[in-house]
Amino acid sequence: MDAQRIIQFLRDVTVNNNRPWFQEHKSEYEAVRAEWEQAVEKMLQTIVGFDPTVANLQVKDCTYRFYRDTRFSPDKSPYKNHLGAFINAKGKKSLRGGYYIHMEPDHCLLAVGNYWLPTNILTACRNEIMANEAEWLKCVDTPDFHKFFDAPDDATWDNSPQGFGMTKLKSCPAGFPRDYEHIQYLRLKDYCAWHVVPYTFFEGDKWPQKMARVLKAGKPMMDFINAVVDDYE
Repeated sequence: MDAQRIIQFLRDVTVNNNRPWFQEHKSEYEAVRAEWEQAVEKMLQTIVGFDPTVANLQVKDCTYRFYRDTRFSPDKSPYKNHLGAFINAKGKKSLRGGYYIHMEPDHCLLAVGNYWLPTNILTACRNEIMANEAEWLKCVDTPDFHKFFDAPDDATWDNSPQGFGMTKLKSCPAGFPRDYEHIQYLRLKDYCAWHVVPYTFFEGDKWPQKMARVLKAGKPMMDFINAVVDDYE
């Protein structure tokens, strides 16, 4: 992947986020989009190697429009300043967890898991963690999970190089024991693990293998939560 070219274009869009500029540089956008879609194809091929449930997906199933929907947003900038791919066996809008790759100037990252869950499913996940504590700890208490996703309790993917849980309750969720030994997992409002990387991570020929190691570290956690979500979808 020509990561430097992609990042430079995204920097340029950030500074010149208007239609006249974009139309003048449409050919560069098309080249960057082609570069990104080739990279997503490599991501897919690599992830299928350890998660065959996504083998049915095509690149178009995993990528997003670059044009922003500004109808209900106070920000009327017509274009995004990032590229993302969400590789999910049941599609981008599924509640099921998946693998997310994000490229943005000064903020590229890899993520695995569920970004948002409604309250009833979140409660079911918490109950499942307590009922199958040993199995859960086998997913999240591993050397690779700690290496790629451990972070301070207040970490978010905007302020930390890695972490687990984008949003968290300040205290124990209602109806659960406050003295539970692993209360930090019940306080999570999502089950997303992320790891920030420099854009140079994607240069050369070895980045798919490096990506796979990070995503594989979070897959058992995602599978545990998906087993709960599957009862509702």
